[in-house]
Amino acid sequence: MIIHRVAGFFKTLSTPGNQFFKQVIPSCCAYYSTQRGNVDPTDVTKIRNIGISAHIDSGKTTLTERILFYTGKLAEMHEVKGKDEVGAKMDFMELERQRGITIQSAATYSEWKGHNINIIDTPGHVDFTIEVERALRVLDGAVLVLCAVGGVQSQTFTVDRQMKRYNVPCIAFINKLDRLGANPYRVINHLKSKLHHNAAFLQLPIGVESNCKGIIDLVNEKAIIFGEPQGLMIREKAIPSDMLTEAKERRQELIEAVSNVDDHLGEMFLEEKTPTVDDLKTAIRRTCIKKKFTPVMVGTALKNKGVQTLLDGVLEYLPNPAEVENFCMDERNSEEEPEKIIMSPARDSNHPFTCLAFKLEAGRFGQLTYIRVYQGHLKKGDAIYNTRTKKKTKVSRLVRMHADEMMDVNEVFAGDICALFGIDCASGDTFTTKGSMNLSMESIHVPEPVISMSIRPENKKDLDSFSKGIARFTREDPTYNMHYDPESKETIVSGMGELHLDIYAQRLEREYGAKCVLGKPKVAFRETLIQPKEFDYLHKKQSGGQGQFGRVIGIIEPLLGEENTKLVFVDKTVGTNIPKNFIPGVQKGFLHACEKGMLSGHKVSGVRFTLTDGASHMVDSSEYSFQLAAEGAVKDVFYEGSWQILEPVMNVEITAPDEFQGTVLASISKRHGIIMGTDAMEGYFSVYAEVPLNEMFGYATELRSSTQGKGEFSMEYSRYCPGLSETQSNLITQHQEAQNPASGTQKKKKN
Repeated sequence: MIIHRVAGFFKTLSTPGNQFFKQVIPSCCAYYSTQRGNVDPTDVTKIRNIGISAHIDSGKTTLTERILFYTGKLAEMHEVKGKDEVGAKMDFMELERQRGITIQSAATYSEWKGHNINIIDTPGHVDFTIEVERALRVLDGAVLVLCAVGGVQSQTFTVDRQMKRYNVPCIAFINKLDRLGANPYRVINHLKSKLHHNAAFLQLPIGVESNCKGIIDLVNEKAIIFGEPQGLMIREKAIPSDMLTEAKERRQELIEAVSNVDDHLGEMFLEEKTPTVDDLKTAIRRTCIKKKFTPVMVGTALKNKGVQTLLDGVLEYLPNPAEVENFCMDERNSEEEPEKIIMSPARDSNHPFTCLAFKLEAGRFGQLTYIRVYQGHLKKGDAIYNTRTKKKTKVSRLVRMHADEMMDVNEVFAGDICALFGIDCASGDTFTTKGSMNLSMESIHVPEPVISMSIRPENKKDLDSFSKGIARFTREDPTYNMHYDPESKETIVSGMGELHLDIYAQRLEREYGAKCVLGKPKVAFRETLIQPKEFDYLHKKQSGGQGQFGRVIGIIEPLLGEENTKLVFVDKTVGTNIPKNFIPGVQKGFLHACEKGMLSGHKVSGVRFTLTDGASHMVDSSEYSFQLAAEGAVKDVFYEGSWQILEPVMNVEITAPDEFQGTVLASISKRHGIIMGTDAMEGYFSVYAEVPLNEMFGYATELRSSTQGKGEFSMEYSRYCPGLSETQSNLITQHQEAQNPASGTQKKKKN
């Protein structure tokens, strides 16, 4: 700490034109970095893998920038939208610095108090939600950043759901205490009421807005002041007398909140014993790891307050890799349910190497594959196997990432996050050593794209570059899809939103020199069955030589709720009426028939195809025959069953000054939105609504014009629901006219 403060002192005195300081200061920081570390590479308890996640514009990247500065990884701080045009280290893409937003997650590592911290900074915009998904899939803990003014916002709900999906414990950090209208007490109430967290303050702010001076540590019962201008000179003193009563009350609230979910501290509370600082810290750690309690810390990353204490909280309360149970599936016996195996976090070579590839990126030397090592260790030159493709690959280069910089390493152990070069794989693949190819890890949840646009290069000469860029982006990002529509003779790209598709179009121009033209956005509608329908279909064809024969019997039924985006195939056949080697053909036929529905030509989803019986012929039956039989059965249900169109519904959050509340509510109603709730803050209001995506095009322009440019909104995908009757009628009519252009021409002549 002394070296750190000396380095900070020199930084404070340095001037832009002083060459001595330009040379000495980075050296001083580097010296501090090396002296600070001394991390034992075999000690798994000295490792933390964390992600920084939040709603857009909550200060995630600024917070990460400060963490890297205080841990000695950066010699100087820069702002996301800084005037010096340098930009934050983690936003290294030119497009990110130009727009001032994070587009893709970036990995780095640093050391703090003898611990190695691997950090992934994630985007906040809903269009890039896959980046958060795959980051949280491989992390042991997270920092949930909340704006002291905005509080719990629309994307906060999504991040919270993702953390629950992957069982990731978190610390909540209320950022931006320096902003006008900051109210951390309101934010923690939202954390409890909206996200249903058992949360309590570990720290209180000493003043907010322009009066923000420091924080009060409720656990250690002391005040902490961060010296200006860079928050390096940390002073500890007694709690100010005017805040002493509140600090005691909030500390008691903290003890009660933890006692409610921790047996040991609960017994002490009932016996009216006062817990020691160590007792309280240990109980907070236990309950945080079990996700029964969320510690809440405060600060302002932009004004350099509270970041060092947050780092202390990461070490004290978030788990190390040994405290998290990670599973892999043993698929040795394909006929039985895969067996779950708990992986060993020991940093040795006594267990077979197992890792998960969670992100792909085109690097300067080929494909860069980010991996999280869950078991065993890997050395440069080792041979590893992809359990999906069974292909063997030699590890030619092993690196640790610091944003866009790389540091070569010779070996990595369980708990490490690193990257490999020259590995042919897909996102979510498992790699092991020879003899363990039966092991595979649970893959990453990939949300369905909700919006489509046609895309083409402006100049036909750029077609090769355009194709290379599209192929790369669809490989790297599972939510960015491309297909060719033979009817419209257009290339269609699908993604999570207009910004998502626009960003990739700009990247095609910047990185591949292929300027693109995007067509009108198209919503990814779906078709689904309303009532169950039985089928009994016989496919029989004889045209000389071997014929085709296949009979399938069963039922197609709708899937409700969140299942309505899935297609499920169930084989309930008994006996040998349909040989087992023909079952995959039935499944293939079902999935193929669902590619295009009858009502509007969109994909079919939310149905379960249950095969119960059938018949086969000794000579004429084949897998292809049963594929055609399944397609015929689905088409019969198309004509005989009751169908409806589903449309994606978005969670929309709108914030604007109070004077425009009536106008905003009217605009939501006009777009067939359902208001779920409202919230008020000083001079502003927030509206939470569910609105069909099809009705949201052009809303940004409308909101700006109706609120004098003061309103803003964000939206995220919620679920698929039955479409409005008017929408369904229009889609059916458009599809019929496209199928039979002559009828559409006749209608126009009559009109």
